[in-house]
Amino acid sequence: MEPLSPGYNPHLLLRVYVYYRTLLGAILLLMFYGGLAPNVLGDDNPELFMYTSGAYTFINLATLLMLWRTRLLPSQKTLFAILLVDLVAINLLMHTSGGVVNGLGYLTLVAVAAGAILLRGQIAIFFAAIACIALVSESIYRFFYLTLNSNALFSAASLGVLMFLIAFTFQYLTRKIIVSAREAQAQAQQAAHLQQLAQLILERMRTGIVVFNEQNHIELANQSALNLLALNTSDQRPLNLDHVPVLSKRVAEWREGKQPLSPVVKIDNGLTDEVRINFAPLETDGNRDILVFVEDNRAIAQQAQQLKLASLGRLTASIAHEIRNPLGAISHASQLLGESEEIPLHEKRLLDIINAHCKRVNQIIENVLQLSRRRTSQPRQVNLGTWLPEFLRDYKNSKSGPVDIHYQCLEKTVIGQFDPGQLHQVLGNLCDNGLRYSNTTTGKSRVTLVAGIDDKLQRAFIDVIDEGPGISEAQLKHLFEPFYTTENTGSGLGLYICKELCEANQAFIHYRRTKDGKSCFHIQLAHAERAL
Repeated sequence: MEPLSPGYNPHLLLRVYVYYRTLLGAILLLMFYGGLAPNVLGDDNPELFMYTSGAYTFINLATLLMLWRTRLLPSQKTLFAILLVDLVAINLLMHTSGGVVNGLGYLTLVAVAAGAILLRGQIAIFFAAIACIALVSESIYRFFYLTLNSNALFSAASLGVLMFLIAFTFQYLTRKIIVSAREAQAQAQQAAHLQQLAQLILERMRTGIVVFNEQNHIELANQSALNLLALNTSDQRPLNLDHVPVLSKRVAEWREGKQPLSPVVKIDNGLTDEVRINFAPLETDGNRDILVFVEDNRAIAQQAQQLKLASLGRLTASIAHEIRNPLGAISHASQLLGESEEIPLHEKRLLDIINAHCKRVNQIIENVLQLSRRRTSQPRQVNLGTWLPEFLRDYKNSKSGPVDIHYQCLEKTVIGQFDPGQLHQVLGNLCDNGLRYSNTTTGKSRVTLVAGIDDKLQRAFIDVIDEGPGISEAQLKHLFEPFYTTENTGSGLGLYICKELCEANQAFIHYRRTKDGKSCFHIQLAHAERAL
C-alpha cells in the first residue's frame, strides 16, 4: 500500500487514469456506432471491435465505482490486473482496426506510462515488456498471415522502443517525486512538531506573554498571563485591554513615550498582586502589534530579599557586638544596684524602667538577628486540613493560660505551598497579635482561623480573624514596614517578619476587613503545582 503524502498521491493519480480509460472506451464505442471513422475503427472485424469496446467500457465503469467507494490504493496485483485489461483491450481494438499502422497502438503508451507511475520497481518494466511483446507479436502475425507489409514491423519496433523509454523515464520521475514528497512531508511534520513545541513552551512559560493589536484586542495570551492579569476566559468573549484597566492605562502611556521601563502595577484580583510589565513593538505583515511581557514581581522581590538579608546579616553581626555587650553591662549594673538596701523606693522605680527598656532593646536585637540567621525557605505541599489542627494543638500547649481559637476549613482538601516551620512562625505571630488585641478590646482572647481555596485564583488561603479594633487607613500603608509599631512595648518587627517569610515562600499577606467588619490578616499561599 503506497503511503499518501502532500506532494504525491497515487490514489488520486489512479482515479484520474480510470476517468481517462472510461472516457476512452465510451468515445471509441460511440464513434463506432456513429460511423465517424468507418475505415479506421473495426475495419477488419467490426463485431469483435464492438464487443471489445463495450466490455472495456463496462469494466472501466465498474472499476470507477469501486474507487469511489474506497479511499485506499489497490494492491500491486490489482493495479497490474487493471493495466493488463487496458493492454489486452487496446491490442484487440488495434488488431480489429488494421494493426499498428492505424494509430490505436499509441494508446498503449498511456497505459505503459501509468504502469511506470503506479507499479513499483521491476514490475513496471515487466509490464512495458509485455506491452512491447504483444504489439510486436500482433505485427508479426499480421505480416505473415494477412498483409505481408514490413511497415507494420518497423512501426511496432519503434513503438516498442518508445514504450521502454517512457517506462524508464516515468519511473525515474516518479521516484524523484516520491522522494521529494516524502522530504516535504518530513519537513512539514518537523515544522508542525516545532510549532507544537513552541506552543507548549509558550503555555508552560512562567513569564506571561500577551500580544494585542492597535484596536487593543488581545490576539494571544498564554496561561501565565491570564493568571497574573486575572483574566477570565470562561465566558468565551474576545479579550481586550478593557478587561485590565491598569494595563490599558500603561499601554497608552507607553505609546505616548511617558512610560518608564519595567513598570510595576497592581492587579485588582482580590489580592492586589504586583506584576512587572515590559512592552515591545511586534510588526508583522504590516500590523503594528504590541508584545507585553508580564512577570510576577514576587520572584523579583524574592531575589532582592536575598540580597537584603545578606547585607542585614553583616549589619546585625556588628550590632550584636557593638550594642549587646554595653547593653548587658547596663542591665547587669542595674540589677546589682537594685539589690542595694540603701536605695529609696522611688529610685527602684527608675531601675525597673531601666530593666524594662534593656529587655526591649535586647528583644529588638534578637528579632533582627533572627532575620539575618533565617534559613533558606524549603516550601513543600502542606495539607491545611490536617496541618492546622496540629498547629493549634502545639500553639495552645505553648501558652501558659487558656486561649480561645476557633478553626474552620471551607473545603475537604486545602493544599498550598509553604515551608511548614516558617508557616508555623507566621501564624504564631499573627495569633499572638490577634489574641492580645482581642483581649484589649473585648476582654476575651479570641481568634478564628479560616482555611479554603480561592475560587478565582485556585490557591489556598488562611484568614486570621480577631476581635480587635483593626488598622486605620492612616496606619495601613506602614503596616508591614520594619520597626513600625503602634504600641510602646512593641519592636515593630513582627508583621515585617511575617511579610518577609511569606515572600520567601511566594505567598502573599495583606490586611482587610471581613464582611462583618472584623479585623483579618489574609494569607494567600502559592499554588501547590505552580510555584516558581
